[in-house]
Amino acid sequence: MHPIQEIVSLQKKGVCIGIFSCCSANEYVLKAAMQRVKKNNSYLLIESTANQVNQHGGYTGMTPADFYRYVNNLAKKENFPSHKLILGGDHLGPLTWTNMSEEHAMREAAELVRQYVEAGFTKIHIDTSMRLADDDASVRLDEALIASRGAFLCEVAENAYLRKKAEDPDAIAPVYIIGSEVPIPGGAQEAEDSISITSAEDCEKTIQMFYEKFQERKLLDAWERVLGLVVQPGVEFGDSEVFDYEREKAQRLSAFIKNNKKFVFEGHSTDYQTKENLRSMVEDGIAILKVGPALTYYLREALFALENIEKEIFRDRNITLSSFRKELEAAMLVNPGYWVKHYHGDEAGLRFSRAFSFSDRCRYYLGESKVQDSIMQLVKNLDSAEIPETLIMQYMPVQYESVRKGVLPKQPESLILDRVGDCIDDYLFATINAG
Repeated sequence: MHPIQEIVSLQKKGVCIGIFSCCSANEYVLKAAMQRVKKNNSYLLIESTANQVNQHGGYTGMTPADFYRYVNNLAKKENFPSHKLILGGDHLGPLTWTNMSEEHAMREAAELVRQYVEAGFTKIHIDTSMRLADDDASVRLDEALIASRGAFLCEVAENAYLRKKAEDPDAIAPVYIIGSEVPIPGGAQEAEDSISITSAEDCEKTIQMFYEKFQERKLLDAWERVLGLVVQPGVEFGDSEVFDYEREKAQRLSAFIKNNKKFVFEGHSTDYQTKENLRSMVEDGIAILKVGPALTYYLREALFALENIEKEIFRDRNITLSSFRKELEAAMLVNPGYWVKHYHGDEAGLRFSRAFSFSDRCRYYLGESKVQDSIMQLVKNLDSAEIPETLIMQYMPVQYESVRKGVLPKQPESLILDRVGDCIDDYLFATINAG
């Protein structure tokens, strides 16, 4: 049985348990997740999106096979048990090829899904909720068409799994997440893009329509492994605002999933919710909590703090400073494509958003060579000095408490990983300790 099947089974028995999905390719983030989850002896679910990792490399430059190797090699370095690691594909479908016709976009989507499954990803979120170039933009995308495209991609995934199983008899069959009310990956572009809570009637309709399309393709065995439905439970974030989970408004949605003996909900854009809200979501049947931008937001926050510490320590010394924030800003200005549609206002406002927005579009630039070099210089500089506890208290007060207790080293990487871990702790509180 797939580990997520076990979680769903326990949920349906009334046990308040879930799993969080770490949606990031950043090495610091993944290290922090592995270290925190290993302490809890739990499963770690790591997912990559269709635009992040695909057959053409995505914005990370990695194919699914590349990403699989990257994560597993990192797990070996961190001594994270391989049997506790789950890799998933997020928004797998024609997301990256919406400017193409259905024929071409679905061909690309099929190849994407094939490569993910054959690489070893076992949690597959099928997302066919977007219009393609030859879809009528004047009407709502037909639910039957969404489901039909989804069933087609599931068939591709099942065939890929059969080929993989022929080579490896121990290969685990993939589990699937479906849904047509899928939030924009990475958060809303505008506050008004949000928020209409999915109705129970729409959930029932989506499930029935997907079931019929799976049945038409003789995919009822795969249907047994369709475990989750993506919904909008009323959570979202944008440039400068977080929309908190209000369980009273989601009561009918929660009642629907609790009465359903097969499905749980998958919650996207759960970033920046309080740990109490996250726990409430798990209690209400949202068993899979996805988080991405918040993780790199905490990382960026730690790097900014350490750069301030670096400036104080080396202010009057003849040493090359990291200039991390300057290099990050320069990279974003040279290639504005990842943020220009998300941030609005005058130049002062844009500059502020590029650094501090909840949307955290700067995460796309952390892998740039000059930005990477500046991070390495920052860590190198601080490794060469004794960081005064007074500066840790000033710029990283949460970490200072652990440093003071003697449980956290004052090394820069330890401080970075611990700050990212603060975000992960909220998800562990909600999913592992929810009972």
